[in-house]
This record gives sequence, C-alpha cells and structure tokens, in this order.
Amino acid sequence: MAERIVVGMSGGVDSSVAAALLVEQGHEVVGVTLRVWPGREPEEGGKRFGSCCAPEAAHDAREVARRLGIPYYLLNSEREFDETVVERFALEYRAGRTPVPCVVCNQKVKFGSLLHRARAWEAAAVATGHYARITRDERTGRMLLWRGRDERKDQSDFLWPLTQAQLAAARFPVGDMTKDAVRDRARALGLVTADTPESQEICFIPDDDYRGFLRLRSPDAFRPGPIVDGQGTVLGRHQGLPNYTVGQRRGLGLSGGRPLYVTALDADRNTVVVGPAEETEADRLWAEQVNLISIERLDGPVQVTARIRHNHVPAAATVLPGPAGDDGRQRVEVRFATPQRAISPGQSVVFYQGDLVVGGGVIARTSRGGVGAPRTVAHREPPRGNTCPK
Repeated sequence: MAERIVVGMSGGVDSSVAAALLVEQGHEVVGVTLRVWPGREPEEGGKRFGSCCAPEAAHDAREVARRLGIPYYLLNSEREFDETVVERFALEYRAGRTPVPCVVCNQKVKFGSLLHRARAWEAAAVATGHYARITRDERTGRMLLWRGRDERKDQSDFLWPLTQAQLAAARFPVGDMTKDAVRDRARALGLVTADTPESQEICFIPDDDYRGFLRLRSPDAFRPGPIVDGQGTVLGRHQGLPNYTVGQRRGLGLSGGRPLYVTALDADRNTVVVGPAEETEADRLWAEQVNLISIERLDGPVQVTARIRHNHVPAAATVLPGPAGDDGRQRVEVRFATPQRAISPGQSVVFYQGDLVVGGGVIARTSRGGVGAPRTVAHREPPRGNTCPK
C-alpha cells in the first residue's frame, strides 16, 4: 500500500538511494535535511561541523530530490541538535564516559522530533539510509530489528533504543542491499551522490579531531592530574582525561621498564589508572537505560552474543535481569564467556541472537573475575567508521 514517507536525506548515497527506492515503489516521498550546523559556520576549526553535516550536503540532497521529482525541505534543527546531541556528548566526556552520539541522534532526532514533524504532515513513516532491517512478528505483534544484509555496513547497533512505536514508523529501504549494490543503483539513476566518500567521523567533529572539539567546548575536561597504578601509587602526571584511552600504551610519559596500559579513567578523582595488559579486560558489565526489542521483558537468563562497540565482533554472553534504574527502566548484568578488552562506560552494549537484535543498553560498570564490587572503567576513542548513514 502506498504511503506518504518522509526521508531523512543527509546528502550521501545511502539516503539518496533509500528515497529513490521508495519512489520506485509508488510511495509519496518527501525529502528532508535537518540543518544541524550553525547558520554561519565559525572560522575556528574546532567549532566547525564535519563533512556530512556541512552545508554542501544539503545542496547534494536537493539535487537528488530534483532528480527524483520529489519535494524537498531544509529544516532548521541547530538548537535541538546542539542541546540533545552535542551538549550530551560533551557532558559525558566530562563524566569520564564515552557516548555514542549517533545512538542519541537516531532516538531523539531522526525518529524523535523528525518523526513528530512527519506525523504533522500526515506521513506514515520516516525513512533513512541505515543498513538494518525491520519485520513484524505475526505471533506476538512486536516489531523486530535485524542486522543489515551487508555485514560490513550493518548499523543495527546504533538503533537499539528505538521503541516499538518508533520501529513501526521506521523504514530502512537499503537494509537488504550491499553497499556496492547501493552505489550501482545510484549510478544507474544518475544521482550526484553516487560516489560520495564514506563518512568515517562523528558528523559534528571537524577533521575527526574530537579532542580539539572538546578543548573548545569543555576546556574544564582537560585538567591535569595524577597517573596511578592499581594500588594508588602515583607514577606520573596526565594532561587531561580526554587525551587517554583504555588500552593505550604509548604517550604516557612513564618509565620503569615494564609495559603499562591505561586500564581506567576515574573522573571523580581526575585520575588515569594504569596496569598490565590483562587489567584492560573484564568479563562482566552492568548496563542501564535498557531497551528490549524482540522480547517484552527479561525474566531470567538469556543467551546472546553481545557487541560492546561498533567494530567489536559480538561475543558469547549471558544477560541477566537486574533491578529497575532511577528512570524506571530495567537494568541488566552481562556475563561474557571470555574476558573482553576495553569495555567502556557510556558506549552501547547490544544483544543479538543470530541477526536478530534482542535489545541493548548503555554500559555503566564492569568487573573482572566475577568477584568484588563492579568497577568503573573509562572510555575509548569515540566509535569510528560507518557511524551514520550517508
């Protein structure tokens, strides 16, 4: 059945082909680009937006819409994006956590405020260029989220917070395609975005320099402090927590003859903790803000594979129910069959059974060896590669 569908067009090939496929299917398609960059971009590099949020992206999206013969709108979302995505990114770093801004953008912006606007236009759904798939379970009536057909480009781990209502109103037209097939289709259609380069950075971080961005946005996050070992012995000084990542060995400025790695960042004490390589591993984590998709709630242990960052190969794990958090949402414990390296609070943990997304949550704490109180482990670099659909 033909629907009116709003397509979020980023100026890249994925969203362009998503719009084209929906037109071919007979839907009434409306192209929209959310303007999240400043009306006048500042000269300072650290304040300018990255390539896929740059003004030229809107030009390409408009050209694609013209080619497809669909209406196109550029909507001002600068203030909302700054408050919802960018400010949260900075706040999380100040707290010693590593956020995944694309997850927040999908939940609050693309399938939040944009979906709300689409409803006002009497549209049935919002479509994007994500490599993921959605079906409906005829037995339970639940909407199900699946990995994209192209395993290299799968973006299901950025969509785990979507509610049942949001999934019901989401369309991912390229989810059954490979990236090569998407580009081939764009070339066949003569779309200006057919050979648009891949976006490998966080969209609002210029030149992939998140430290430079944070220095301007949150200079207080770069307070010097001590570098200590696991026993609290001071071994040196650091120049601000965002300069360090779990698992890092080089650039610590320490001597002593034995290899030391960053094992944790303690934001409360403004401390970098170092130790041997094995101390970067953990076999348990606790997640909050959990959203379950394939099941309504977790009443007992469930066997899954769990992904702890975008480029992580999902590892065998057991998910166990925990008490509700302050937000009323269920928390869970995840026990891995084998220890995992550099599990980072603030990142997403996503649960799979095969290609089916069971659900996900935000990593809060980790522990090693299954004994003792959970310990807070600090952040890694922000997730790289394939972060947002183009």
